Amino acid sequence: MREFKFSQSTSEITSQSGLALIGQALHRHTHLAQDLNQLPLRHGIQHADVVGSYLGLLCVGKNDFEAINTIDSELFYTQSLGIKALPSEATLRQRMDRYADEYLPVIDKASDDFLKNIRPDLKPLDTGHVPVDADVTIMNNAGSNKEGVSRAYSGVEGYAPMIMYLGNEGYCLELELREGRQHVQRNTPALLSRGLRTAREITQRPLLLRLDGGNDSLENMDVVLSFNEEYADSEGADFIIKWNPRQEDKDFWLDYAEQHGHWTNCRKGKKIARFSVTEKRQRQGYVYSIRRVMQVTVREIDQDGQMLLSPEVSIAGWWTSLILDDDEVIALYRERGLSEQFHSEFKTDLDIERLPSGKFATNALVLGCSKLVYNLLRWIGQNGLLNSYSPRRQRAKRRRIKTVMQELMFVAAKMIRSARSSTLAFGRDCSSWQTLETLYGKLASG
Repeated sequence: MREFKFSQSTSEITSQSGLALIGQALHRHTHLAQDLNQLPLRHGIQHADVVGSYLGLLCVGKNDFEAINTIDSELFYTQSLGIKALPSEATLRQRMDRYADEYLPVIDKASDDFLKNIRPDLKPLDTGHVPVDADVTIMNNAGSNKEGVSRAYSGVEGYAPMIMYLGNEGYCLELELREGRQHVQRNTPALLSRGLRTAREITQRPLLLRLDGGNDSLENMDVVLSFNEEYADSEGADFIIKWNPRQEDKDFWLDYAEQHGHWTNCRKGKKIARFSVTEKRQRQGYVYSIRRVMQVTVREIDQDGQMLLSPEVSIAGWWTSLILDDDEVIALYRERGLSEQFHSEFKTDLDIERLPSGKFATNALVLGCSKLVYNLLRWIGQNGLLNSYSPRRQRAKRRRIKTVMQELMFVAAKMIRSARSSTLAFGRDCSSWQTLETLYGKLASG
């Protein structure tokens, strides 16, 4: 076996050449730098340089402020992200704390602007709708004294942010940090209203809002109705919201299913009945007639083959504005489970589950930055890793954020500078350079 010798080159080499795509996306498709630098500042590094530096860290999976000290090529890092100076760890932390409330709306606007300007390809459902899924996910921050950390409904000490996604591709429309103890429905109608308006500016296809049983509320249905009134001249929105049975009588619904339901034998000892009912619900003086798809399940033998002493009855339901068969409505709702994978990509791939600050406002800002970075990396993955010139992988409809980082962010290159330009020179066997060049051209021409 031949042994290696170690030496240090005088060349400017980076292991994160994919950050060049991030800089182009921010510069060409958002007004982030201009909007940030309009905020008052007496002295020091510009706001855009502070935020831009942190966004670069998130793009390579680092959310702690100390990571600013680990940048290997400061010249490439600053030039690729379009920043003039790199803040120190102390400056980054102090500025994020001091201006958290001012930075957050600017970053949220930049995330929305990117999606509106880039117009991502969104594959509709068989019904022609583009799904819009919203749900709470628990971020475990147990063992810390961070502001807002409290016991969530799952029993975990942490935060319970509400996240809203667009399409099966999983672009993020809304991400709101919440205390762990906050009820899932609190502030949700306002979040849904904002998200639907943003979605309408991204796609003109009909939208399908899907919510879990924790959001079984007329307020949310009213948001959809108000949205349809506001956008009466365009495609509207429909909803599927899981019914919360609360104290409903199972025996009553079993008797109803025996008379009106369509029964199917799933296996020996288990059968289900599906049917629809229309109920009138009243809110603020208005009476709503809403369809609910019902499912009654009867088990006489459990999944392990054990006979039960008495039949086990369970009920489930889904409020909907769709005019489809019962089976189709339930199947559409079940596809909503894909959003759990998007939650995982936020918490594990971007590594933001344990937030870096003790201050609630700063952590909300971190999540806002994560939302912007997530959408940038999602678009890069959808357009750079699903084509014929992409690095070889099994065929898929979507690439995880972690895969985007591994294949496109962490690509080594040599930076060659001349009087008028800078060049990134990739290795002879680099399989990603063509993808990076193509994506850079698409973003630069926007």
